[in-house]
Parts: sequence; structure tokens; C-alpha cells
Amino acid sequence: MSTMLGMGAAFMPLQFCAAPKKEESLVETPKSKLDRFGIQLYSVKEDMAIDPVATMRSLAGYGYKQFEGFDGGKGILWGMQPAEFKALMSEIGVEMVASHCNVFENLEAQAQQAAEVGIKYLICPWIGPQKSLEDYRKMATQFNQIGEKLKPFGIKFAYHNHDYTFVEQEGQIPQDVLMNETDPALVDFELDIYWSHVANVNTSEYLAKYPGRFRLCHVKDAEAGTGDPHQRGVLLGKGEIPYADLIKQSKELGMEYFIIEQERFPTGTPMEAAQANAQYLAALEF
Repeated sequence: MSTMLGMGAAFMPLQFCAAPKKEESLVETPKSKLDRFGIQLYSVKEDMAIDPVATMRSLAGYGYKQFEGFDGGKGILWGMQPAEFKALMSEIGVEMVASHCNVFENLEAQAQQAAEVGIKYLICPWIGPQKSLEDYRKMATQFNQIGEKLKPFGIKFAYHNHDYTFVEQEGQIPQDVLMNETDPALVDFELDIYWSHVANVNTSEYLAKYPGRFRLCHVKDAEAGTGDPHQRGVLLGKGEIPYADLIKQSKELGMEYFIIEQERFPTGTPMEAAQANAQYLAALEF
């Protein structure tokens, strides 16, 4: 009898003999979403010039929890006293995490204002294409000095790239010079993903090359093509930049702040673009 049972088992269909699949393999890995993201106020610069308070209130209503400022001629606090500005941010539920500014003039005065309202970063937004790699090395030295000067205020320094620092010069990439010649304890970087993309850089590979150095990024999309790099900006989700993958990877490499920026408006107003971009990033899964 036992022999017959053994022979029967030998001829059973394979599906009855295979080990049962683990239920875990049938469960998809849950997706993540950004719970907080910001906007560079330069995206709505015309509205900020008319009524900065009303503009910031509206942006908060769109779902932005973080602002990154710029000096629109009224200072980094837009003519407000620190206590007034801080009260506004508290009221609308927004954190002013950073500001672009002229870090080469009146640095200490700006740092004092920034410290009083809780700004974490002062950012250099532009250095223009330098004439030589040696000029970039000198700029890196200045960046280290600026970062050192900001330390007593509890504020960090960062540099925001454009496309020109990714254009080869003297056989090297200027952005590499800035990355390698600056002290990580003094200088962080804000990766403008649009500008790296239109400079034909593999942004994913570049992030991996410098883990922990990029703490902030500008999130803006580029339409497909090879035209004028200044004229490829589109609403988030309308272009070719794979933001779900980049956000997931960059978070794993130390990215903390995701700041939407829009500089070109094929349709609609800047405020309409700000609202649409907020809706897109709030829904994006990665």
C-alpha cells in the first residue's frame, strides 16, 4: 500500500507539489509621498512685488508648507520686521527654510535677519560663468569663507547651480571643482534639477557621485527637445524629467528640501502654475 502511495505522489501534477507561495510576495511595496515641499517665491515675483503678504497667504492655501525667498529689492524679509515676518509665517503655517540673496555684500546683516525668523539657509543663486577653472577654485574658497561666517548665526550656506557649471571647461566640469574644493562642513548645494537636465547631465548619476552634498533642490520640469535651454520649462508632469525616481533616490542620499520653481509659463498665470505644481507634487508617489 505504501509503495502505491509513493508511486502516486510521483505522478501528481507539479502544481500540487510546489511549495506554497509566501503571501508577502503578493503584496506591493507601499508608495511614499512628500508630506512637505516648498516654492521659490521668484516663481511668482510679479505678485510678490505687488502684495507679498497676500501672495504668500495664497501659496499657503495651495498646500505649500515651505518657502524659499529671494531679494526682490526689499530685502529677504520683503520690508517686514523680523517679528512681523515670523508672525505671518506662523499664522499661515509655513516655514521659511531658505533665501537666495547676495552673499557677497552685507552678509552679517542678512544673516542676523535670517536667524531671527528661523531661516536655515542663505543661498548664492548665481556666480555667472567664470573665465577659468582657477576662477572657480577661487570661488570655492569664497564659499568656504561665507560658510564660516554664517556659523555663528546658526545658518548654513549653499550654492544653487545653473547649466553653465555643468559645461566642460579645460577638460573638467566646473561643478566638480566647486564640489571638491569646498568643505562639506561649511558648504551645501542646492541642485537645480532643470538646469542639470538641460545641460545633458545624468542627474541620477550626479546625485550618487556626491552623497550628502545636495540638501536642497529645485523641482521644475523640462519639455523634451534640444532647443534653447531657457525655453524648455513646463508645468510639473508635462515634461520628461523622472521626478518620482529622482525624489526617491535623492531622499536616500540626504536631500531634505524640495522646492518648486517655475520660470516659464506657456499658459496661464504664475499663480495658476504654482497651484497646479503644488497639486502635482502633493499627489506624486515614489
